[in-house]
Amino acid sequence: MLKLTKRTEYGLIALVHLAENPGRVVSAREIGEQYPVPRRLLAEVLKDLQHAQLIDSQRGAHGGYSLAFEPKNISIGKVVQALEGAPALTECQSAPIENECEVKGKCPIRNPLERIRGGIWSLMENTSLSSLLEPSQFVAAPSGTTPPTSGAE
Repeated sequence: MLKLTKRTEYGLIALVHLAENPGRVVSAREIGEQYPVPRRLLAEVLKDLQHAQLIDSQRGAHGGYSLAFEPKNISIGKVVQALEGAPALTECQSAPIENECEVKGKCPIRNPLERIRGGIWSLMENTSLSSLLEPSQFVAAPSGTTPPTSGAE
């Protein structure tokens, strides 16, 4: 099922740390000391976030990273896009053109699943980094729905 990669998880952790330290340049080392994440992967993620212009970097002895925008102006979708691309639910949504699906013209699930993927992506695009700072800001599930449970009931 839809699952964020470790790269995206570490990127969100780093962004939350930067957001919790506004106006301050934070080193990758500081983030790595605060959270048990592999430093090499963290450095790669920070570089990708900087390349996507979500964070600014500063070189030198007192160098590090800071947010390029206010947390409310950074969507989770932008972070996911920068670190892993848009989510796909089916193979045909992520397969190269030469591996097109055999049932493409008659597929009964393609359009409904594309609407679901679009809804998930819309939720990511409309959820800001600031919502991760204050969990009470999370979007509630529509009334009458409950999240799926794992395991036997």
